[in-house]
Amino acid sequence: MRTIKLPRLTLSCAAFYVLVQVLYLTGLMNGYILHIINQSLIYVILAVSLNLINGITGQFSLGHMGFAAVGAYVSGAVTTLIFKLSPGTPSGYAIFVAAVIVGGLAAALVGVLIGFPSLRLKGDYLAIVTLGFGEIIRTVLNNIPAVGGPRGLLGIPKFSNFTVIFLATFLTLVVIRNLIESSHGRAMLSVRENELAAELVGVDTTKYKVLAFAVGAFFAGIAGALFGHLLQIAHPTQFGFMGSVLVLIMVYTGGVGSLTGSVIAAFALTFLSEGLRIVIDTLADTTGLPIGGEWRMVVYALLLIFIMLFRTEGLMGTKEAKLLVIQEDKE
Repeated sequence: MRTIKLPRLTLSCAAFYVLVQVLYLTGLMNGYILHIINQSLIYVILAVSLNLINGITGQFSLGHMGFAAVGAYVSGAVTTLIFKLSPGTPSGYAIFVAAVIVGGLAAALVGVLIGFPSLRLKGDYLAIVTLGFGEIIRTVLNNIPAVGGPRGLLGIPKFSNFTVIFLATFLTLVVIRNLIESSHGRAMLSVRENELAAELVGVDTTKYKVLAFAVGAFFAGIAGALFGHLLQIAHPTQFGFMGSVLVLIMVYTGGVGSLTGSVIAAFALTFLSEGLRIVIDTLADTTGLPIGGEWRMVVYALLLIFIMLFRTEGLMGTKEAKLLVIQEDKE
């Protein structure tokens, strides 16, 4: 008999949760830092879900934020336009959780619809298709008056808080980690290592590529829903090409195929982004130079070039921290 446990991951995440709560409640950490932590956790979901597609299955998606946009707008429409919720609404959190799940399922459905015709492609061709898909989603949302059009979906109730986002991130790590360690995950890895050999031994490569795309899209939709209910707005510009590039940089910085690397890179780059924004704004104010926050992307580009030249495997390569390794007890 075999039992699967994740005690180290659970204890480590619980310790992180308690630490953040203690620091915030005692005033040692202000609301701004907590907000950045919340954003980091959402980017963890995005990076880990993209890593399932790019790192574990060996595909190359460039439109991941398109799925996040679907999740944000669908969940936002449910809570804002259909139920007209506010954070004080009775049973509001139950409807919010249902809306987040519906947003994730809508993103997964879109992932399947885009997956079947496009995932027979490989390499650069697949990247171009997914890039086009992300831009199509953004353009369509920009031209739907019912969800705000170019001004975005406003007035989304702020249901996303640290506890909600933390639990969603924890569940994402557990589900994707267990999926990778399952027979389905091994099939995805075989597609990455040698697709032709996998087909020869009976692996339905198209099925598993679509499965990875659907699961990755589902969690990207969850992340988008959490983002919308954190920032209280869903706007097309939030989910454009640069957003997808940022998540892609997190995956490759942390290590393609390493969930641990995605977690580390998501936190590091989110805090780096905020730090650079403060530095650039300060320089602009003190020197009068016409520089803005978009200069952060120059740093990201240089970072990606450095990684591709000197650390092609990323920070972690394909290694995982012990707390993300599943323990198996045999009896």
